[in-house]
Amino acid sequence: MKVIVADTSPLNYLILVDAVEILPRLYGHVTIPDVVFNELTNEGAPKEVADWAVMRPEWLEVQPTPLSEDPSLERLDAGERAAILLAQRQTDVLLLMDDASGRTEAAKRGIPTTGTLGVLRAASFQGFIALPPVLARLIATNFRVSEDLVNELVAEYEQQATQADRS
Repeated sequence: MKVIVADTSPLNYLILVDAVEILPRLYGHVTIPDVVFNELTNEGAPKEVADWAVMRPEWLEVQPTPLSEDPSLERLDAGERAAILLAQRQTDVLLLMDDASGRTEAAKRGIPTTGTLGVLRAASFQGFIALPPVLARLIATNFRVSEDLVNELVAEYEQQATQADRS
C-alpha cells in the first residue's frame, strides 16, 4: 500500500479551496511530519487551515520528523526538509509537495512527487471534483501558477468530460 506524505503547501491550498476531502478519497491515508503540522497551526497560517489542522481528521497521521544533518536539505524550508526525510524512509511512497526545489531534491532521492495541481487533476479524473471551479478558487488564493497551465488543465478536463459523455 502506497504511503502518502504531505508537505504544508498542498494541504494548505486544498483546505483553502474546500477540496481537502479528496485526499482520503484518492489515497485513503495521509502522513505529515510534526514540523508540517506546526506550520499548519502556527499563528501565520490562515485561520481556516489552523482550525482544520487542530481538529484533524482520522485519515491524517502526524509523525515525528526524522533526524538528519544532510547538508543538501539545508536550502529547503523546515516543512519540505521534514517531508522529504519522512518520505525517504518509506518504500512505496508519494510525496505531495509544491515547491520546485523540494521536488527536485525529492527526485534526486528517487521519491515520486505530485503537487496541489496534480492532486486536483487526479481527483477530477476520478470524478470527485469539477476542476474549473476549484481552479478558479485556487487562483483566487496566493497560489502561483501560469495561465497557460491552468488553460491546459481546463482543456484536458473538458476533453475528458466530453469523452465520458460519449461513453
